[in-house]
Amino acid sequence: MSAYNYPNFRTENGYLTETIRQKYLTNAIADKRVPANAHRIAALVSLTASNDTSQPIQFWQLYSVLGPERIVALIENFYTRVYRDETWFSSVFSRLGDLQQHVGTQSSMWIDVMGGGQAYHGGEYRLSFHHTHNAIQLMNDRGAQRWVKLMLETLNDPSIDLTDDARVRPSINTFLGHFMSKYAAEFKFNDKPAFGVGNGSVKRKINFMTMSSEAIEALSEAELIEALTARGVDVSRYGTKVALVNKALML
Repeated sequence: MSAYNYPNFRTENGYLTETIRQKYLTNAIADKRVPANAHRIAALVSLTASNDTSQPIQFWQLYSVLGPERIVALIENFYTRVYRDETWFSSVFSRLGDLQQHVGTQSSMWIDVMGGGQAYHGGEYRLSFHHTHNAIQLMNDRGAQRWVKLMLETLNDPSIDLTDDARVRPSINTFLGHFMSKYAAEFKFNDKPAFGVGNGSVKRKINFMTMSSEAIEALSEAELIEALTARGVDVSRYGTKVALVNKALML
């Protein structure tokens, strides 16, 4: 029996959710971290985290686990560190508004992407404008390194409540890594893995009983071997893809 019964909080798409999810999955498909049909896998594109702890929590599912208060508390912790930091860094934020204004704006962006509904008005245009105009002084190696340092301090703060689900932190790491890679490419600064372990790969679940002959034949040899092995088949007896397909068709 699962230890979880998500959603803890009601979810819906925000202004950014679908766009960011699609871009992330497109990149993940190219890197073979998710199946080629990831955009059509209901459990993967869902806004609700899986109760199966063997499955990672995608970052657009985080709101279903964390809700608004935990997200806001994390962002407030982060910006408190920002405003206490060196002037070259903190002044870029303070000239745009006070601490609570930044907490409200950043929290709404996280909530929007993470499945909490339409919280970040202006969507991608607003997000892009902020980084190309308001925060442009920090969109470089020095600024990125300091931002990452303060965010890691925040995430490692024992007072931050990420629930007891161990999948939450890797999901947040994946979320932050996705955006950091995006900005590194856009603003030409170094993209160094910085946030820690992210989500593991999502493997396609293959059920031969629900597949047509054509679909089984279209599987790769590696997929056939993995799926047959999971069914207890000694695949060493089937030395070619044709033999593996024929065995799968017999099941």
